[in-house]
Amino acid sequence: MRALQDSLPLKLLQAREVVMDMFRPHLHAHGITEQQWRVLRALAETTALDAGELSRRVCLLMPSLSRIIRDLAAQGLLMRRNDPRDRRVAIVGLTDKGRGLFEVMSRESEAIYSAIEAALGVDVCARLMVELDEVVGKLSAISERDVNDASVMERFKLRKRAAVLQSR
Repeated sequence: MRALQDSLPLKLLQAREVVMDMFRPHLHAHGITEQQWRVLRALAETTALDAGELSRRVCLLMPSLSRIIRDLAAQGLLMRRNDPRDRRVAIVGLTDKGRGLFEVMSRESEAIYSAIEAALGVDVCARLMVELDEVVGKLSAISERDVNDASVMERFKLRKRAAVLQSR
């Protein structure tokens, strides 16, 4: 077994934590959780999304996302309506108040990104984003390409979901 300091999952968690430590005070100052911010950011890039697509974009399981949608709607930051074509599907989007909060917070977030780029270098940040996209793409493809047995595949997917939950 490789040494703990050579564990890819641990290194990724350490990197996430050091980056999020820079953003958490900013989020807390606005009374927004990390997960709520991901939802606001995703919705700010579009007019509205169905909850399933939003769940995929922000890496949240539907039960967690449902609670976040309820909480943000109660704060008047987003609206929720049923899809007229399929009433089981929820469509969510930012309200004017939510968009206003996003605008304020995004300016502050960009200042934090600038500090990260100053510390690491713009080129390093850009390369890191490309490499992380590669990691996600290649490792996501493993489950579909390399695992043939359906029961093994199902266990693999369950472990993947459990890992996502534990990382929060």
